[in-house]
Amino acid sequence: MVDVHLKNIVKKFGKTIAVNGINLDINDGEFIVLLGPSGCGKTTTLRVIAGLEKPDEGHVFFGDREVTYLPPRERNVSMVFQSYAIWPHMTVYDNIAFPLKIKKVPREEIDKKVKWAAELLQISELLNRYPHQLSGGQRQRVAVARAIVVEPDVLLMDEPLSNLDALLRVKMRSELKKLQRRIKVTTIYVTHDQVEAMTMGDRIAVMNAGKIMQVGTSEEIYLKPSNLFVAGFVGSPQMNFFEATVRINDSNIILDAGDFTITLEKEYAKFLKNYDEKTVIVGIRPEHMYPLDLIASKKGTSEIEGTVDFVEALGSDTIVHVNTRNMIMVVKISGSHRYKIGSKIKVALDLRQLHVFDKSTEKAII
Repeated sequence: MVDVHLKNIVKKFGKTIAVNGINLDINDGEFIVLLGPSGCGKTTTLRVIAGLEKPDEGHVFFGDREVTYLPPRERNVSMVFQSYAIWPHMTVYDNIAFPLKIKKVPREEIDKKVKWAAELLQISELLNRYPHQLSGGQRQRVAVARAIVVEPDVLLMDEPLSNLDALLRVKMRSELKKLQRRIKVTTIYVTHDQVEAMTMGDRIAVMNAGKIMQVGTSEEIYLKPSNLFVAGFVGSPQMNFFEATVRINDSNIILDAGDFTITLEKEYAKFLKNYDEKTVIVGIRPEHMYPLDLIASKKGTSEIEGTVDFVEALGSDTIVHVNTRNMIMVVKISGSHRYKIGSKIKVALDLRQLHVFDKSTEKAII
């Protein structure tokens, strides 16, 4: 196992900059997730780490050893692909054994390692079967077993669960995480699925347009997004955003959104002192808004009023779209609740959970 360091990595395809100056330090034995939308550069970053792509600028280190221009076979990495990429004409046993045979490992040791990997992935009874006799989940287990059987320094996974159905994805998420903790291999996992990222990663690197926007734990990414993109990308339903003008007086701070105003305590002045009479972007997550027919208004909240525009009844949650005249605010309520379309509704905003962003830089102010 090793720690991995990316230093100012740039990768271009023609005039397109796929990876734009990435710096990232990954600890020995850490499970880190590269999260972002399609085309953000996360798979290209993974391929640079694997040695499948050479960066145009920058350096890749495994520990103190620079591997930037080494071929994959000299890096001791294994990769699990979205498409499984297992040989259809080989048995499960031979698929898992294949990378060991390439390395000319003795037959007795191959047998020992194949059985070890198969037991870890709970596929020992499948060793004599062929891929066409396996389910999608079983094929993915074979792919993972083949990747770990060589005991790599770094395990790379490129959206390995995206071809599985929803229930199997949930099961495989927990199994992969438990496996990684057991074998303690440094793991870099690529996904566009925020639930996968939040549940599996020790840390998450959120990417957009070839850049890393924020690195942190799931709690840090969710509760303290460093910029507007991270705040909007992570969380479902998406964070509510609206523009507001900051007005600071002797007693408090007003955020004037037009349809409504929000009054903040004076303690926020130190963050907003340079924004008096300027427009900022305010964000609040749907679960931090509470209908006043369910709770009483309390200190630390601000009320808004609107009409019910749309209701999503999900059983475990109720999502209410509130029209405040000039904008739609989404409110997420735990449990099942009935609201009539067009009816009036008052909602309290939890001011402790309010986010404020600079309109031009999109960086978090609060």
